[in-house]
Amino acid sequence: MHQPSGLRIAIAGMLALAVAMGIGRFAFTPILPMMQEDAGLSVVAGGWLASANYFGYLLGAVSAMAKRVRALAAIRCGLLVIGLATLGMGLADGFAAWAVLRTLAGVASAWVLIAVSAWCLERLAALHRPALNGIVFAGVGAGIAGTGLLCIALMHAGAGSAQAWIASGILALLASAAVVPVLGKDGVAHSRGDERVAVDARRWDGESIRLVLCYGVSGFGYIIPATFLPVMAKQAISDPTLFGWSWPVFGAAALASTLAAAARPASISHRGLWIKSHLVMALGVLLPVLMPGLAGILLSALLVGGTFVVITMAGMQEAREVASAHAHRLMAAMTAAFALAQIAGPVAVSWVIGVGGGFAVPLLTAGALLVASAYALSQRANPRANSSNRTSLTTDDTA
Repeated sequence: MHQPSGLRIAIAGMLALAVAMGIGRFAFTPILPMMQEDAGLSVVAGGWLASANYFGYLLGAVSAMAKRVRALAAIRCGLLVIGLATLGMGLADGFAAWAVLRTLAGVASAWVLIAVSAWCLERLAALHRPALNGIVFAGVGAGIAGTGLLCIALMHAGAGSAQAWIASGILALLASAAVVPVLGKDGVAHSRGDERVAVDARRWDGESIRLVLCYGVSGFGYIIPATFLPVMAKQAISDPTLFGWSWPVFGAAALASTLAAAARPASISHRGLWIKSHLVMALGVLLPVLMPGLAGILLSALLVGGTFVVITMAGMQEAREVASAHAHRLMAAMTAAFALAQIAGPVAVSWVIGVGGGFAVPLLTAGALLVASAYALSQRANPRANSSNRTSLTTDDTA
C-alpha cells in the first residue's frame, strides 16, 4: 500500500487540528456576538456554554488517556462528531440543547487533538521529516483565523448565528473528508498514542508541581480573551467590519507564532521561551483594560493569540526535560490543570458580570497570575533546558 508523503501527512494533520480547534472548540467565540444579536444570548449564558465545551474537552482528554483506542479510529470518529455537533448548533434551539452539543464537540476535539499528535508525529519521525511538525500544529491558528473570516463574511451577508453554525459544520465535514483518505485503511501504528498510558510511581517533587500550576495559569490567562474578545470588541464598536477582525487576528498570530517557534534558535531553551510567552500573554490580557477601545483589543488578540500555542509546545517539551522517562504522568497532570483552568475562566467572567461587574477584574486577575507564574518558572533553571537536542511533542501535547 502506498504511504503518503510527509507533506501530505502534515497537511492532513493541520486540517484535522483546524477542525478540532478552530471549529470544535473555538467557532463559538466569533459566533457568540451573533447569538447575542439574534438569539438573545447573554454574556453569562455564553460563559456557561463556553465552559460546557471546555468541560467536554477535559472529559475527552481524561478518557483518551484511560482507554486504548487506535489513533486513526479516534480521528475519524472525532471529526465526524465535531461536524455533526456543529451542524446541530444551527438546527437546535434552546440553551440545554446547545450545552449538550458543545460538550460533545469538546470531547471529540480532545480525542482528535491527542490522536493527531500520536499519528502525525510518529509518521513524520519515521519519514525523517520532524521539521513538518510546525505545519501540523499551525492548524490550530489556521482554524481559528478561518472561522473568524467566515463569520465576518456571513455578517456582511446578513446571515444569523444559525447559518454561521451550519456553514461551520459543513466546512468541518468537508475538511474531514479531505483528511480521511490520507489516514489510510489500517492505522497499525503502535505509538504511545495507541497504548494505555501507564501511571508510573514517580514521587511528585516541587518542580513538577511548579510546572503543573504554571501551565494551568496559562489556561486561565488565555481563555478569557479567547472566549470574549469579539464580545469586548463589539462593546467598543458595533460595526462588524471592524470588531469582527479581532478573532482572525488572534488565529493568524497563533499560526505564525507556532511556525516561528518551531524554527527558533537552539540557544532559546524551552523554559526561557515559556517564561517570555507568559509575560507577553500577560501584557496582551491586560491591554483591553490599559488601552480601552478597539486598538487595545486587537493588540490583545495579537499578543495572546501569538503565545497560547507556543506555551503548549514549550511547556510539554519542558516537562520532558524535567521528568525524563517519567514525563507522561507530569504531562497528563499539566493537561488536566490547563483544562480545569479553561473551565474556571469563563465561569469567573459569568459570575463577575452576573453581579454587576465587567471584564476588567477577570482580566487583571489573569494578567497578575501570568506574571507571578513567569517569576515562579524563573526560580529554578532546569540544567538540561539549554540542550540543543529538542524533543518532539508527544501524544500528551494538548492545547
